[in-house]
Amino acid sequence: MVSVNQRRIPRKRTYLLCAPEHFSVQYVINPWMDPTTPVDVDLAVKQWDRLRETLLGLGHTVHVLHPEPGLPDMVFAANGAFVVDGTVYGARFRYEQRTAEAAAHRAFYEAEGWRYVAPTVTNEGEGDFAYLPEAHGGTILAGYGFRTEVSAHAEAQEALGRPVVSLRLVDPRFYHLDTALAALDDRNIVYYPGAFSPAAQQVLAQLFPDAVLADEVDALAFGLNLVGDGRHVVLNSEASGLATKLAAAGYVPVPVELGELKKGGGSVKCCIAELRH
Repeated sequence: MVSVNQRRIPRKRTYLLCAPEHFSVQYVINPWMDPTTPVDVDLAVKQWDRLRETLLGLGHTVHVLHPEPGLPDMVFAANGAFVVDGTVYGARFRYEQRTAEAAAHRAFYEAEGWRYVAPTVTNEGEGDFAYLPEAHGGTILAGYGFRTEVSAHAEAQEALGRPVVSLRLVDPRFYHLDTALAALDDRNIVYYPGAFSPAAQQVLAQLFPDAVLADEVDALAFGLNLVGDGRHVVLNSEASGLATKLAAAGYVPVPVELGELKKGGGSVKCCIAELRH
């Protein structure tokens, strides 16, 4: 008999990361940030490097964006843009402390020859967008309520030519979509229902009846801030309960420790932008 695990097929991905050489918590723009809690930058770099090595070890391609002084949150590379089929929908950050990150990301994409679409409304890249190329013909899930403006969802749809499903986030602890929901593969997701409005919960249940559901404990451990390649799921090592659920669903959990970066309100997915050619 063929096991469930053997039916899960990984797909090679291309990722963009940015080292946390200048990472610190200097201000408060989400409930996780506390400037009075010291950050061990050396440890943050070691944890990030282990994440990078993990992705490479799984066979993925990793590009690294040069970190810039004065941009302590630049390590959270997922927020800089959203890429689908070779088109880059750029970010426009809500808070001025992060505004300059968007230009650094734009410079990278334009230097690499990507088609870049500049945004006119606030959106925080893959922080609030997730793409599932084999779900309902190719579907973008998009969060709003704390950072990204709902009008950016329509702009992203026009830029990328894929249907966008708007999902309202209602719990400030889950201020970005990628803290509450993630793609496990090209067609299915894992999410924490309590982060979403009742209507958004109904939409997700209708679109993804086979989704893996996380509980609050693992959501608060940043367990949902993960990346999946169809078989392997790289996630925060604190989310042990979710790892068990994912294994039961036929995925292979790959735990990593990112405790220092959690002090900034991020984990695995926040550090990783996917470059979809």
